[in-house]
Amino acid sequence: MRLTGVSRGSAWTGLSVTTTLPNPSTRPGLRLPGRVTLAADGGDVLVRHLRLGLVTQVEPEDPGAPRRLVQYHQWPIAGRFVVPGGRRRAVDFAVPLPWEAPVTVFGGVPLMTLRTGLRTEVSVDPDEDQGEMVPVLIHPLPTQQHLLAALDTLGFVMRQAGLQQGRLPGVEQTLPFQQRLGFWAAPLYAGPMTELEVIMLTDSAGMEVLFWLDRRLSLAGVTHQSISRFRVWHAGADRRDWVATVDGWLRHAIDRHAAAAAHADWSATIRESAHVSRHPDQPVAPGYGLGGTAGGAGVGGGGGGGDGT
Repeated sequence: MRLTGVSRGSAWTGLSVTTTLPNPSTRPGLRLPGRVTLAADGGDVLVRHLRLGLVTQVEPEDPGAPRRLVQYHQWPIAGRFVVPGGRRRAVDFAVPLPWEAPVTVFGGVPLMTLRTGLRTEVSVDPDEDQGEMVPVLIHPLPTQQHLLAALDTLGFVMRQAGLQQGRLPGVEQTLPFQQRLGFWAAPLYAGPMTELEVIMLTDSAGMEVLFWLDRRLSLAGVTHQSISRFRVWHAGADRRDWVATVDGWLRHAIDRHAAAAAHADWSATIRESAHVSRHPDQPVAPGYGLGGTAGGAGVGGGGGGGDGT
């Protein structure tokens, strides 16, 4: 599928911009190829620079504030050049997506309201910027795909998907937000918890998973929350029993959740767990990881484990 975005021509410069993606479907860590075509309808147009950026809507840290459009990654693809009057100039690109790019498609369908766009910014002398946007469909990495499929098999139902602005303490994070996926608890686990929130943070070697458990303890809405962390490598992901792995993670997280709740002072203010401030224990080293390509089979060992911090 080919997607094309076209900006409206500027009456002042007579410049129009077209961005074409031969295949808008991609994954974190992969390169996204495409072409930007600039056409000058009038005289020569001097362009100072040409940049691409990934844009999405993010929920601010203030829960009462509306979502806002955020450009969370940017690549310069061309410096100063001239588009001759009545002519076109094409600039090809192949930009690498960040490993933490939010997944927007699962099972071939959009993840609720999550969307990502590729914006083209053209800086025209002396001071005018023009930007247009084309959709990008970000599919999960195999490790992310396996995790989400295992949760579905275990009976969890996704209730919301969003991007939360801010950084988690003690967690290596390159983007200014985290992707949070909320699930209703599966019947097998519905006693110890009512909701599960999942945060997936990926890099070139593997994925860190945060399970955020929430249990309502009274009709007054008193809740206890706790966070558990697990780490798994991309290498060997297809050979792992993911249902058993995720079930083990959940049981470990539930045990910690119940222990923390048992010692809670419910007459005091209830705060979120601070366990994320500890780094997870490192599992067996992953060898050469993915060999530089997202979703590849990779070279080297790598059973992954979780510490459940």
